Amino acid sequence: MKIIVLLGAPGSGKGTTAEKIRDRLNAVHLSTGDMLRAAVKAGTPTGKTADGYMKKGELVPDDVMVRLMEDRMEQGDANALYLLDGFPRTIAQAELLEQSLVARNGRIARVVFLDAPRDVLIDRLTGRRICRSCGMNFHVRNIPPKREGVCDACGGELYQRPDDNRETIENRLDVYERQTSDLIARYTDLGLLTRVDSAQGAEALAEQVANIVGQG
Repeated sequence: MKIIVLLGAPGSGKGTTAEKIRDRLNAVHLSTGDMLRAAVKAGTPTGKTADGYMKKGELVPDDVMVRLMEDRMEQGDANALYLLDGFPRTIAQAELLEQSLVARNGRIARVVFLDAPRDVLIDRLTGRRICRSCGMNFHVRNIPPKREGVCDACGGELYQRPDDNRETIENRLDVYERQTSDLIARYTDLGLLTRVDSAQGAEALAEQVANIVGQG
């Protein structure tokens, strides 16, 4: 089992990039948010544990997040390639993930850091719109829907997340930088990290990341 970690602040394009390259690379895209929602909805033991924390407004502990990933990876082929989107974000999470992979004969093959200036990230997040029905992402300027407020894929209503306002975004970016600075340094020291400019267009970014991953 090989793991590709996609690192990047909110708005850097991790999810969009993973969706664009997963079929090309025959990879499985693991988004922490998607996995949490799916596990809670399915009522799995790990999902029930995670839901207990979320209902109390608490962060899901690192060991529960790792168990969530283990549950998902155990459903797949032992030789599968996984794209991790949104995890790990801290040294503690990385260490737990590495321990889990060793026990499963897995390894982190490459870490791709999607880097973009803060003003680009803020613009992307404040302009983001999400379909209430299928979760597809749009942007008022960069990826506008064919009909304003309507999802191209399913016809659902598009909405702006409550936390996609400038003040909240600034705080989220500050938190991200504090959490991940040591992690970026760790993966750099291990020779695993490749930094890419995620301010470029989505198609060009996906092409570059796919080429990097293909070398891992």
